[in-house]
Amino acid sequence: MKKTILIILALVGTLKLNAQDKPSMEKHLFKINLLLPGAAYEHGLDNKNTLFSQFSMGFGYQHNDFLGNGWSFLPTISEQYRHYYNLEKRSSKGKVTTGNSGGYIGLFSAYSFKSLTTNDNLGYYQPLFAIGPVWGFQRTYKHNFNINMNLGLGHYFQKDVKSDALSPIINFTLGWKIGK
Repeated sequence: MKKTILIILALVGTLKLNAQDKPSMEKHLFKINLLLPGAAYEHGLDNKNTLFSQFSMGFGYQHNDFLGNGWSFLPTISEQYRHYYNLEKRSSKGKVTTGNSGGYIGLFSAYSFKSLTTNDNLGYYQPLFAIGPVWGFQRTYKHNFNINMNLGLGHYFQKDVKSDALSPIINFTLGWKIGK
C-alpha cells in the first residue's frame, strides 16, 4: 500500500513538473516604447493568446514648396489579438520565451485621432481607423529591453472621406518591459 501511494505521488509530482516547464503567456506585461513614445499592456488570455493594447504618439512630416513644411503629431490607440505559435519550439531549443518572446499572428486595429499640430494650409488631417491581419514577433532581452515588430495588410477608413484603401501595416517598437 505504501509503495502504491509513493508511486502515485511520484507520478503526480512528475506531471506537475512537466506542466510547469511548458511555456505560457505572461498574465500582465507592461511596456514603455521609445520610438513612437507611448505605453503598452499585454494581457495573457491563455497559454498562447493575448490581447495587446497600446497608446502612442505617431508623427508625420509634410513638405510643400509654396506653403512650407509641417509636422503632425497623431495620438493613436491600437489593439491586437495575438496568437503565439512557436513557444514550445523556442523553449525546446533553449531560447527565451519570457516576456512573451515568440512569433505571432494576429488581428490588428488602430484609431489615429486628429493631429495635435495641424496646419490646414498643408493638408487636412482627419481621424483614421485601420484593421487587418498581421504577422509579427516580440523579444524581451536582458535588462527587460523589448523589441516588437509586425507586418500585415490593413483596410483604412477616414471619417469624412467616401473612399477607403488597402495599405501595408508596419509597426516597430523599441522599449522596456516594466516590472518582473
